[in-house]
Amino acid sequence: MTSSHRLVCVPAAAAAAVLLAAAGCSPTDAPASVAVPSPSAEETTFCRALDRELPGTVAGLGRSDPEPGSELTAGWGDGAIVLRCGVPRPARMSDPDALGAEVNGVGWLVEPREGDGPRLTSASRKAYVEVLLGERYAHDVSGPLLDLAGALKKAVPPTL
Repeated sequence: MTSSHRLVCVPAAAAAAVLLAAAGCSPTDAPASVAVPSPSAEETTFCRALDRELPGTVAGLGRSDPEPGSELTAGWGDGAIVLRCGVPRPARMSDPDALGAEVNGVGWLVEPREGDGPRLTSASRKAYVEVLLGERYAHDVSGPLLDLAGALKKAVPPTL
């Protein structure tokens, strides 16, 4: 996101409150099957490094990667939390009114999804990382984002 975008630095609890107002609920979690991104060679290198750094547990849920298996995707809790690395830059990142948050040093574009939990996409990193949260996280994203921030900061450098 450029400097003209609203990027709000907030503690995880405040980010959860923002999502409480912005996100809806749904009867199911994120799917356990996802499309594998097709990033550039440089982005793929960062994504592979991220895959090696990802925690075995996120928000108390054990790792259970979606199908098809790939170093570019990861999951926890049978689809409750799904990560895709190397996704295209979201169009909403150019929107000065887009909702953004910073949690533990990582900036995120926050997009509510109709009938599901939010989609979060990392901002200002050399590869875009998308995190899809199931409806159980529609009102509290603090656990997943805090658990993923360290790995993301270590493996995917910021853009300058």
